Amino acid sequence: MSDNSVSLHRILKTSPEKIYRAFTEPAAIASWLPPYGFLCTVHEMDVRPGGVHKMSFQNFTTGYRHSFGGAYLELRPAEFIKYTDQFDDPNMPGEMTTTVQLRQTIAGTEIKITQEGIPAGIPAEMCYLGWQESLEKLAKLVEPEIPDA
Repeated sequence: MSDNSVSLHRILKTSPEKIYRAFTEPAAIASWLPPYGFLCTVHEMDVRPGGVHKMSFQNFTTGYRHSFGGAYLELRPAEFIKYTDQFDDPNMPGEMTTTVQLRQTIAGTEIKITQEGIPAGIPAEMCYLGWQESLEKLAKLVEPEIPDA
């Protein structure tokens, strides 16, 4: 972890395909991406290279909402996602780049996430903690195998 980037690594007991879907389906990402205490609204999500996304997080306690969006740079289903984000708040300038790598292992799926270019107004340690909460929620979404019937 450096001043403007974070790296995370997990093994989740599920398939790479299921994790990929969690990053690329609006209802799924809205359920796990916001850290605890926040709600997410996905305003736009065109998942293809060059496609854009736009969402907002709302602090459930205060009601304060911040929005951000960006573009998908590279996508390889069940393997790799690279996208950008920019906050709409002019006090949070710059563009972040997030890279998600997925690899099937004997224990499940290895997920490696790197986020670079985090605005100076966000301490990297707080971003890292937020990602840890998000990944905990992601695991609770993708690890259960629930049959229909």
